[in-house]
Amino acid sequence: MFDVVLPMVLFFVTAATLYVHSKYEMRGESIFEERKLDYRYAVIMVVATGIMASVLLLIPDKAVMIFFMSTYSLLLFLFTYLVAPKWYLSFLPPALFITIFFSPYWMFNVFGVYWIFNVFGIVFAILVSVLLGSLFEWKTTAVFVALITIIDVVQVLVTGHMVESGRILVELRLPVMIILPTFPYIGGLFALGLGDFFLSGLLSIQTAQKYGRKLGLASAMAIAVVFLVFQTVLLNLNVQAFPATVIVISGWLITLAAQYFYQSNRLKHG
Repeated sequence: MFDVVLPMVLFFVTAATLYVHSKYEMRGESIFEERKLDYRYAVIMVVATGIMASVLLLIPDKAVMIFFMSTYSLLLFLFTYLVAPKWYLSFLPPALFITIFFSPYWMFNVFGVYWIFNVFGIVFAILVSVLLGSLFEWKTTAVFVALITIIDVVQVLVTGHMVESGRILVELRLPVMIILPTFPYIGGLFALGLGDFFLSGLLSIQTAQKYGRKLGLASAMAIAVVFLVFQTVLLNLNVQAFPATVIVISGWLITLAAQYFYQSNRLKHG
């Protein structure tokens, strides 16, 4: 049995991230005054992520909800200001998000899909990817990728805190995952955290900036294909949890390896 839905969604979300970043890259750089974050910020972000996965298990539910709602609202405000630099318009998307979140239709299930929940999750993944894609450099990304993979492996396979934290956040109805039914395998649900969508988008953005948009899109495709292969194995082995950062990074490294061999052959025969 296998599933094509989640790998396809992963590809299209990453491709959309590339498009949005290319469209608003100059505007983002002007807002951030072309500042770039060095590797120290990457280390801090990864350490904070690892700690948060464990701390969430100890924080009261209402405090967790307030923190994440505030973070999501700030992201929506910042990106709206990036697109339409008028502060009064930037309040509208956060207000819409909060209104829908507390409506009875937020987790409304249609054909096994939590549509509004997933839509906001995808929007947040794209926003984070685009914003950090404008702030990260290639070396910063490399440090971030290496460290976040280590943290993810430890927190998923060793402590299990990442899995438990994700479960708690979903129970609080916070859009921290994309949850979709499987197809052609019928009867199952597969979930992928927003962090993995964000990582796929960030890596593809950085690849596009360094090697061009075509390779950035090729990176998105490679990540989706590798995800399809890994997901098929996990479904057939009935594995409940696996650090998806390993899958995303594997697809990205395959793209870089292909680019390296392509350039080497060109130099050799040039």
